[in-house]
Amino acid sequence: MQLTVSDVAQLCDVGENRVFKWMQEEGLPAEQVNGSYRVNPTELLEWATNRKLPVSPEIFQKLNGDSVGQTGLSDALESGGVIHDVTGCDRASILSALVEALPLPGGFDCVSLVQLLLARESMGSTAMGDGIAIPHPRSPVVLPGAERVVRLGFLKEPIDFDAPDGRLVDTLFLMICPTVRDHLQQLARLATVLRDESFRQALRDKVSQDVIVQEVRRIEESFHGRE
Repeated sequence: MQLTVSDVAQLCDVGENRVFKWMQEEGLPAEQVNGSYRVNPTELLEWATNRKLPVSPEIFQKLNGDSVGQTGLSDALESGGVIHDVTGCDRASILSALVEALPLPGGFDCVSLVQLLLARESMGSTAMGDGIAIPHPRSPVVLPGAERVVRLGFLKEPIDFDAPDGRLVDTLFLMICPTVRDHLQQLARLATVLRDESFRQALRDKVSQDVIVQEVRRIEESFHGRE
């Protein structure tokens, strides 16, 4: 699914002229198809997350008629877990430690997942700034039959992820979803919670899993309350 300029304007609640300005001046990834611009939804969400712009996961239901998944980010975090003191000297060792013991479906192993993640990093960093990265392949990590999980890892020592703000990364989110649409919905939810300063502070403090999940639930409840 590719987004038109009109779709992006609706998703971000701005005018179409603002979207064109983002493309021309602020690096919003887009490509021309038959004379019209198209934007990859995952790249839009990454770009918006990096700039702390509001993004609604419900937009995908409006665009394609599919229902929005009922598994919240807080539930997915409980399934994936929050891992403290992840050790490693480079991206390969850090990602290997992060995916260890993830609930993957039969026929897919952690080594294959790490290779996909590293292939994406070679094309461009997945760091979002402020010490946070969301590693994923060029196409979302979609494993049919997999449990929908989000794993949060706090590194024992920060490492260089070629972040746009130049900061070392010490906080990583990894998402595993059964469909592309699930991945986009979870990424949109993550973009929403990362705009919350209290949650950002919880990440900086590297609090416990219970506190992280509680913070995410607080934000999700307030978000749904505005719908």
